[in-house]
Amino acid sequence: MKNLPDTDDTLLIRTDYSDQAAWQALLTAVTTPNKNGFLANVHVVDDVAYSDLTTEQAVSVARARGDLLIVADTAALTGPEMPLLAVLPFDEDDDYDEDDEYDEDEDEDDDDETKHEHGELRVIATELWSIENNISLANMDWEDFVNAADEGVFRGF
Repeated sequence: MKNLPDTDDTLLIRTDYSDQAAWQALLTAVTTPNKNGFLANVHVVDDVAYSDLTTEQAVSVARARGDLLIVADTAALTGPEMPLLAVLPFDEDDDYDEDDEYDEDEDEDDDDETKHEHGELRVIATELWSIENNISLANMDWEDFVNAADEGVFRGF
């Protein structure tokens, strides 16, 4: 896989190249400030080298960077709300996953259980600023957005 840009901004990686008009509409939605002037701080990666990047590969990239990563995949470019895929790697010392409460008695060495090492959530393009700004600045926790999501898609508070 080609090296990604070295930037402090959250990466927005385009992986679907089937519809240029849909991509332009998504970019417009993401790069237009909301009514209060908030805007996602993203570095757009529009390179066919990332065409059809899988979720697993996106997770690997996010984990390597240690930061939130946004993917503009087929679902984002074909859905009416443009639901982007947000991927956030969890720190090794996080003893929770997005579906469970913290459990002190959980055996971290138990290989029989699958431990979530990242969070995935869809976010509509017009609300990307909320997740990107608040996660990047550590103003809110990932769970705040997961809990506010409707059927796996964050549409705002």
